[in-house]
Amino acid sequence: MEIKLITVGKVKENYYRDKIESLIKEINRSSKKSIKLIEVPDESIPENAGDAIMKSIKEKEGKKILAKIDSKDYVTALCIDGKKTDNKMLKELYIKAENKFASSFDLIIGGSIGLSDEVVKRADYKLSVSDMTFPHQLMRVLLLEIICDSLYDC
Repeated sequence: MEIKLITVGKVKENYYRDKIESLIKEINRSSKKSIKLIEVPDESIPENAGDAIMKSIKEKEGKKILAKIDSKDYVTALCIDGKKTDNKMLKELYIKAENKFASSFDLIIGGSIGLSDEVVKRADYKLSVSDMTFPHQLMRVLLLEIICDSLYDC
């Protein structure tokens, strides 16, 4: 079963991008299963944007995310209000997805303003990595490190 890491926006910093590419190569080398990074374009956020504009931006980004998810995918959304867990639980979620014959195990990282309600509703599981806030670029590295450690022992 393939793993898809679906994210909003591109990583601009070379040091993050290099680490992400290195971890993806390591995971793909360590396993018969593949991991794919899918970056959907982020929306421009105007200065002093109100709630209605922010909601509209989240909805646009959400539609792009949902377009990358198949109906048989097992979806885990990273959310502030998700369940805090450990690496063992991520492996259990992966096994659960395999047992449901999911076509892929999708991990979703939203943009700087979070995920749309539609994406959160589509999720089979809401996951929180920490009470702390991380830059979205760093979260990709962190999540790939967790995947490497918990699923592949790389």
